[in-house]
Amino acid sequence: MVTRVLAVWVVAAALAACDMGPKSAAGFRLPDGDAERGRESFVGLGCHSCHGVEGVDIPEPLTAGPVRITLGGDVIRIKTYGELVSSVINPSHRIAPYAGPDAVTEEGESVMRVYNEVMTVQQLIDLVAFLQSHYRVVPPEYTYPRYGY
Repeated sequence: MVTRVLAVWVVAAALAACDMGPKSAAGFRLPDGDAERGRESFVGLGCHSCHGVEGVDIPEPLTAGPVRITLGGDVIRIKTYGELVSSVINPSHRIAPYAGPDAVTEEGESVMRVYNEVMTVQQLIDLVAFLQSHYRVVPPEYTYPRYGY
């Protein structure tokens, strides 16, 4: 009996963790973008003032921004579509720990400009396609000896 009660409790807690409330991202999906147009938007919107993209030759910006953060490259987990969209439209949502103190205001907000009233939805879609195409998932290197299995 105790096992059944515990099982029901665990299932109820798991279901409660699956937030399907009004702010849920369930069902959200933008159409596929064009990575080449995304590269053009990356430069046209001035993203290259503060960001480089690993392995991509991007023109030097006319003015440099307050920080320099390289995007793309090897990662140990997929950079999801939702993470990239959130990073662009809500840059203070999550600030990379390696960004450094110059990437954050005294209030703890990102210094990245918010482009929501400047960028079109199509530019966002294409920009995310461009960025996502330059991340490579690689398994982490083992830091302990393998035991043959």
